[in-house]
Amino acid sequence: MIVSELCIYPLKSCQGITLAQAEVTSKGFAQDREFMLVTQKGKFLTQRQFPQLAKVQVHISDEQVSLSSLDSQVQPLTFQPTLAGREIEVEIWLDRTIAIDQGDEVAEWFHTFLELDSQKKCRLVRQSPQHIRPINRKYATQAQEPVSFADSHPYLLTGTASLDELNHRIRDMETSHFRPVPMNQFRPNIVVETEHSFVEGNWKSIQIGTVRFILVKPCSRCIITTTNQYTGITNSLREPLRTLGTFRQFGEQGVLFGEYMIPQNLGIIRVGDRVKVLEVRGENIR
Repeated sequence: MIVSELCIYPLKSCQGITLAQAEVTSKGFAQDREFMLVTQKGKFLTQRQFPQLAKVQVHISDEQVSLSSLDSQVQPLTFQPTLAGREIEVEIWLDRTIAIDQGDEVAEWFHTFLELDSQKKCRLVRQSPQHIRPINRKYATQAQEPVSFADSHPYLLTGTASLDELNHRIRDMETSHFRPVPMNQFRPNIVVETEHSFVEGNWKSIQIGTVRFILVKPCSRCIITTTNQYTGITNSLREPLRTLGTFRQFGEQGVLFGEYMIPQNLGIIRVGDRVKVLEVRGENIR
């Protein structure tokens, strides 16, 4: 098995950037989910409320960030990220942490892009290196393990055979309206070329290149998986979530696709790197 794709999402819920190689840090790939959009009160905003965020293209060059959207009336914007801005408390799921406001210009850009009324405000924030956002202790491998502005864990891995199985089932259910679901609707960081569907759910630890990862829990999927990650249009039949729910619903865990991981050491991983399974559930591999 090899790595077939690597991806980062510098601004949470906006378009991803595919990479040939990526730097593994303790809280996620370098630059992954470093920025997040929040309400005036600091509550995080995503495609769940604004699916059109999927249309926002993000480019990083020479320590500057550029934002654009092909079909928007809003002109592209390039801004200089800062670590010296105003510190504000933000909320992401059950976590509260301190983040750094990125200023009025980029906040106004998103306000215009999202067509918010004058009573609603939004701010773009950057994760503060001085304030760790720890992983939920129930699913951490040690105390105070950090995570970016990702939903819960530093890395999300998916397998190609699992997507093939899902698309096969969707085709059987929706023969006249079938459109293959691309992997980017699941917004993974690491895609592995697999032969057997959902085999990744059996893995407990793996090695990619020189980096070892612990697989700590499956990913419960939400409505974002039904949103086209280029157009921001949500599937009217709720696919792929509807079909996924017919065979990947696991009680209170939800509808599962993909595996969350925590790195055990740092390094560089590359597309084409071999993926070695070190341990499966209840068994070591020598």
